[in-house]
Amino acid sequence: MLIFFLIVFSVYFGANTYIFYKGYNLFSKGNYTLVYTISFIFMASLFIAGKMLERNHSGILSDALNIFGGFWLAYMLYTFLFYIVTDAGFAAARLAGVIDKETAGRFTYYRFIVVNALTVIIIVVGFINALSPVVSRYEVTIPKQAGGKSEFTIAAVSDIHLGSTIRKRSMRKLQGIIKSEHPDMVLFLGDIVDGEIGPVLRGDLLASFSCPPCMDGVYGITGNHEYIGGIDKTVPYIRSRGINLLEDEVVVTPSGFTLIGRKDRDSFRYSGIPRSSLGDLVSRADPNTPIILMDHQPFNPGESAANGIDIQLSGHTHNGQIWPVSLLVKRLYEIPYGYRKIDNTHIIVSSGFGLWGPRVRIGSRPEVVIVNVRLESGNQTSE
Repeated sequence: MLIFFLIVFSVYFGANTYIFYKGYNLFSKGNYTLVYTISFIFMASLFIAGKMLERNHSGILSDALNIFGGFWLAYMLYTFLFYIVTDAGFAAARLAGVIDKETAGRFTYYRFIVVNALTVIIIVVGFINALSPVVSRYEVTIPKQAGGKSEFTIAAVSDIHLGSTIRKRSMRKLQGIIKSEHPDMVLFLGDIVDGEIGPVLRGDLLASFSCPPCMDGVYGITGNHEYIGGIDKTVPYIRSRGINLLEDEVVVTPSGFTLIGRKDRDSFRYSGIPRSSLGDLVSRADPNTPIILMDHQPFNPGESAANGIDIQLSGHTHNGQIWPVSLLVKRLYEIPYGYRKIDNTHIIVSSGFGLWGPRVRIGSRPEVVIVNVRLESGNQTSE
């Protein structure tokens, strides 16, 4: 963990230093270097300061620091990318003898304006996008029976990240979406909270969500962020608000579905206790019932197929949340987002309802997943 944080801090410091010097020389011509330097350091420190304050003194100030600091993360990413690209183009033009000293001065000035204007536009568009969740629908067919039903509807929500940024208004919006879908079961796929439990407890944020009556109830699992703020505080709070949190547990729902909820794969890093193997969990299930697996991180999806899982529901990836992070996510995960069928196993990975860091989404949408399950005898088909 120490090595991880040192790498993250080094990247953060290096990117901000690079961006800082792109404007420093420009502002020195008007003797505004001190104002520019103080302003830049202040903005670049907001996110770190917010996380540190949130840990011990959660309040409106820590919320504000996290929100504005999150926007700075998006600003840092896109200005860094724009400067890298324009620096490469500038260097090529200099080598080709296209740009002289006078042209270079004008280029620096106008580039600063254009880069910052484009970045602000991207952030505003991404912010509006992040506030506009959609419903993603999937239909699957399972050649099994459960309680005499022929159809069953699941509402699945991943990565809410309740905390300083995602608060009561988002939960009320989520409640409205789920209520309008009339699901038979609601599943929370991990990262219900963002990390530190302080901002959640302060506003009792889950109390703002009242799940509509569901025949088969409300279940959830832990994600990696449940462990960041202390699993001993996070899990009891989530359970106290009516979510049946499964930690390497197998339950049979009133309709006859078998539901397997795994601990997050990062639980070992925090607790030192390995989670149960999928094979061990499946051995406790009746193979004649429809088996649904909740596993926060969608690693090794072939394992689910090998163990006879009918439906796997996961999240964690955010579908990258912000381009070009999405390109990295596609390299890390076999199924970074959406639906895929492996043998007889239907695997669905959600982009999540909330977000981490900046309240910005570029190239991805916040969503609630609705899975319409058809139960029938005979050979399995997919639609």
